[in-house]
Amino acid sequence: MSQGIKIKTAQEIEKLRRAGSILSGIIKEVTGSLTKGMTTRQLDALAEQLIAERQVIPAFKGYRGFPACLCISINQEVVHGIPDDRVIQEGDLVSIDAGLIHDEYYADMAVTVGVGKISPACQRLIDVTRDSLKKGIQCVRPGAHLSDISHAIQSWVEAKGFSVVRDFVGHGIGRNLHEEPEIPNFGPPHQGPILKKGMVLAIEPMINVGGWQTRILENGWTVVTLDGKLSAHFEHTVAVTSNGSEILTQ
Repeated sequence: MSQGIKIKTAQEIEKLRRAGSILSGIIKEVTGSLTKGMTTRQLDALAEQLIAERQVIPAFKGYRGFPACLCISINQEVVHGIPDDRVIQEGDLVSIDAGLIHDEYYADMAVTVGVGKISPACQRLIDVTRDSLKKGIQCVRPGAHLSDISHAIQSWVEAKGFSVVRDFVGHGIGRNLHEEPEIPNFGPPHQGPILKKGMVLAIEPMINVGGWQTRILENGWTVVTLDGKLSAHFEHTVAVTSNGSEILTQ
């Protein structure tokens, strides 16, 4: 069943690890520079500069026509927000999703941060979403089923009273940004492909305060919650190792 999932060699994992390390550093700089009063376009320009300085290639810019290096999604925006002249405000939730190519291999990562003083409810959403990613990664090991990741994320999130976006999922990653398998953040355990050493997965829970339903704005990209309530997004690129997993984007 997992014949479509590429197994990476040790040399390929090393390239992915290097790409992930560079990307993690860039996201850390971008989030560290994020303040109220900035526009999302300014944040994207900073990321583009950092990517150029490190002599790597932005993975998202031009991908299926996407116009920027970062996806920046604010508050009720789930994913794929296009940077523009929108000003970031005190109390906003800002999700930053970025990818890059290093030596022909991709890394993909996302974080959600609060701007200035945020409400306890916002902080709780961030914490539950971040922790759901950890719960999913804890299931990554040889012999586990792919859906064990999905089930762990959903169980954690729904027990906390939040919902899991169903229209968008994680994915395999390597020489391509999106490879097999698709990785839903919901579903029963013990289903789907068996995980094997050398698989590399981009696991990315997208979690809503309200219902899980979403819609896409007229720009054809930006995904928002259908009920207008807040959403958060975290993602790591993760390799299956001989005895567990390794987060490559850290």
